[in-house]
Amino acid sequence: MTTTTAPAATTEDRATTAPAATTDVSTADPVRRWVSARLRIMLWLLLVMAVALVAVAAATRSVLLRDVDHRINGLLVQETSEFANFVEQGVNPENGEKFTDPQPLLRLFLVRQHADPDEELLGLSQRPGDPLHRLVQDREDRPYRPLAQDVPSLQTVFDSPHPTGTLDRPQGEVRWAKVTIESAPGHPPAAFVVAIHPEGEQDKANDVFTMLLAISGVALLMTTGIGWAVAGRILQPVRLVRTTAAQLTEQDLTRRIPVEGRDDIAALAETFNAMLDRLERAFAAQREFVDDAGHELRTPITIVRGHLELMGDDPGEREETVRIVMEELDRMSRIVEDLLLLAKAERPDFVTPEPVQLGELTADVFVKARALGERDWAFAGAVDAEVRLDAQRITQAMVQLAQNAVQHTIPGQRVAIGSRSHDDRIELFVADSGPGVQPQDADVIFERFRRGTARRGSRATGAGLGLAIVKAIAEGHGGHVELRTTEGGGATFVLVLEREANL
Repeated sequence: MTTTTAPAATTEDRATTAPAATTDVSTADPVRRWVSARLRIMLWLLLVMAVALVAVAAATRSVLLRDVDHRINGLLVQETSEFANFVEQGVNPENGEKFTDPQPLLRLFLVRQHADPDEELLGLSQRPGDPLHRLVQDREDRPYRPLAQDVPSLQTVFDSPHPTGTLDRPQGEVRWAKVTIESAPGHPPAAFVVAIHPEGEQDKANDVFTMLLAISGVALLMTTGIGWAVAGRILQPVRLVRTTAAQLTEQDLTRRIPVEGRDDIAALAETFNAMLDRLERAFAAQREFVDDAGHELRTPITIVRGHLELMGDDPGEREETVRIVMEELDRMSRIVEDLLLLAKAERPDFVTPEPVQLGELTADVFVKARALGERDWAFAGAVDAEVRLDAQRITQAMVQLAQNAVQHTIPGQRVAIGSRSHDDRIELFVADSGPGVQPQDADVIFERFRRGTARRGSRATGAGLGLAIVKAIAEGHGGHVELRTTEGGGATFVLVLEREANL
C-alpha cells in the first residue's frame, strides 16, 4: 500500500520514518477457547427439534390411547345394551315364553354372539354356598390369559355392586361391564359380563410411538448433517471476517471480504469492508500526519539547537540568539496548539451550536479582521437571520481566512468579508485580490501541513495547518469549505453551511 506524503523543501530536513512495530495476530494463541457459533446453532436446532419431535410422538400416543379408551367404552356399552334388550324381548324357543331360568337365557345369548379377539362374553350364576358357575364363549386365538380362568377375579366382578370397573391383574388390565339378571324365585342370582383386554390396542399405540421416535431419530440425524452444512455455508462470511481480521496488520489493510448475496451476512461483510476502508484511510492519514508533524517540528528544533551550540560570549550575539530561539519556540507552540485543536475536531463536543444572529456575527468578524493588517477592508454585506452555530469556532475560522488573505496580499489590496444566503444554505466568505491559488494546489491546501507548490506570497510563515483548521470547523457544523476565484483576480474562501442544519 502506498501513501502520499507532503512535499518537503529539502531532502535533508525529513528523517526516514521507522516502520511501525506489528503483531502477527494470526499466530497469537487465544486466551480462551469459545464454542463456535456453528456448533451453538446446531445444538439449539437439535434441542428444539428433539423437543418438538418427542412432543409430537407423545401427543400421537396420547391420542391413540384415548381412541382405545373410547373404543373399549363403546364396546362395553354396546354389548351390555344388546344383552339388556335381549333380556326384555327374548323368549325361550322351547316354550315361547319369557325366560325364568337365567342359565338358558345366558347360554342362548352367548351362542348367538361373536366376540372380538380382545373381548370375553361370560355368563355367571351362583347359589349361596356353591362355587361360581360360568358360561363362556371361548376362543382359541386369545393372546392373553382369559378372565374365565381367573375365578377369584370373576368372583370380584360378580360380587361388585358397580356396573363397570377395571381389574389390575398380574396378567394385564381388564375392563369389564355387567348386567345383573333378576331371577325368578328358586333360581340362582346371575349376571352377564363383558370383559375387554386393552393390552393389544395399547401395544399398537406404543408401537406407533416407538416408530415415531425412531423416525424422529433418523430425522435428527439428517437435520444434523444438512444443518451443519447449511450453517457452515451461511457462516462462511463470518469466518472470513474473523480470518481477515486475524491477518490484518498496520502495514497491510488491503484485504477485503468477497460479498455474495443480499442477506444479513452479506451486509455484515459490506460493513466490515467499509470499516477496513476507514481504517486504511485513518492509518494512511496517521502516517502522513506523523511524517509531516515530525518534519515541521524538527526544523525549529534544529534551528534552536544550532544557534545554541554556536552561541558565543558576545552580548549582541547572545541577544540575537535568544531572539531567534524565542521566535522558533513561539512557532513550535503555535504548531502544537494547532495540532491539539485538530485533534479536538474529532470529538463530538468540538462544536457547541446555539442560536446566533448571523448579521451581528459577520460584522464582529469584520471588525476583528481589520486589525490584522493595512488592507482595503470591505464589508460585503450580511444575512439578517438567526442560525444555530458555534460563534467562537466560526469566528476562529473566518479570522484564520482573513489572516491567510493578509499574508498573500500587499498593503492597499482589497479584502472583502461578508455572508449571504441561498435557498438551502448559508455562506460566509473572505475574498482577496491577491495572486490567487493555482489549480493544481486547490485540492491539497486544505490538508494538514500542505501548501501550494507555488506560494501566493512571500510573507506566509505558517505550518500549513490554518486551512485544515478551517475545514475541520466547517465539517464540525455539517458543512464544508470551498475555494473560488475572486472576480478580477484573487481567491475567495467560502464556509458553506446547510440552512436546515443550522436553523
